[in-house]
Amino acid sequence: MPPDGWFRRKSKFAPAPAAQIVAQVPDGVAIKCAQCSEIIFTKDFEKNLKVCPHCGSHHRLTAAERIAYTVDEGSWVELFANLRSVDPLHFKEYDSKLAKSVQVTGLGDGFVVGTAAVSGLPLVLGVSDFRFMGGSMGSVAGEKVARAMEEGIARRLPVVLFTASGGARMQEGLLSLMQMAKTSAAAARLAEAKLPYIVVMTDATMAGVLASYASLGDIHLAEPGALIGFAGARVVAQATVQKPPEDYQTAEWQLGRGQIDSIVPRRDLPQTLATLLSLLTGRASVNTGGLNG
Repeated sequence: MPPDGWFRRKSKFAPAPAAQIVAQVPDGVAIKCAQCSEIIFTKDFEKNLKVCPHCGSHHRLTAAERIAYTVDEGSWVELFANLRSVDPLHFKEYDSKLAKSVQVTGLGDGFVVGTAAVSGLPLVLGVSDFRFMGGSMGSVAGEKVARAMEEGIARRLPVVLFTASGGARMQEGLLSLMQMAKTSAAAARLAEAKLPYIVVMTDATMAGVLASYASLGDIHLAEPGALIGFAGARVVAQATVQKPPEDYQTAEWQLGRGQIDSIVPRRDLPQTLATLLSLLTGRASVNTGGLNG
């Protein structure tokens, strides 16, 4: 008896591999999801706040995108934009790396601070940009975090910080590590002033940042799938005899162990923040319309 395949009609046109399809698409029209490798039209991707519609992966945002997606339109006013990192230790190639990050991001450093409003509720907002040397915390980033909290105290406003960092900036050595103490002390002063402090952990929040101001909030939120931990999974695997679980150090893993309070999808963050700020400050939020309404 002949195999069934003999009588099946075969198409002359074999499906092209995904990589070949992407290569044929003009630049800027579509992207490939880093998590599931599905092809997404750029317009759809941006309309969905850079969240993959297939697997739900929350791709990293620039500081400007984060601000635009989160606060009321026209409410953002940047502070301390003149601060710039220097090379106190004359670390090899640090100057060139700083210059490249400035050119790529258009920022003076990887942490941006300002005042804004969410559903009409005023706040001091700080946002990390992972593109700037992995969002690492050097002297300027630490100073801006501390100033954000001092600004909150001076204006009697709540402080909301979005974290995205690989940790302390090694090119600044001990000066970078001292930012952990500085930002922790600033968080303590904010607590003494009885002002709300909310941390939103995004991918990735690691090492010295997690071990300092990122873990000292009154409420800790995280985006789905965000990497959150102190040492990386490979370092942990080398230091222990047990293999870490597949979801190790993800937001979901941390939530299951009580390290964060809630995981909030990106589209729901503005409304979640508005609700929390309203409850914590006693002020009523205002429906501003659009994404943040």
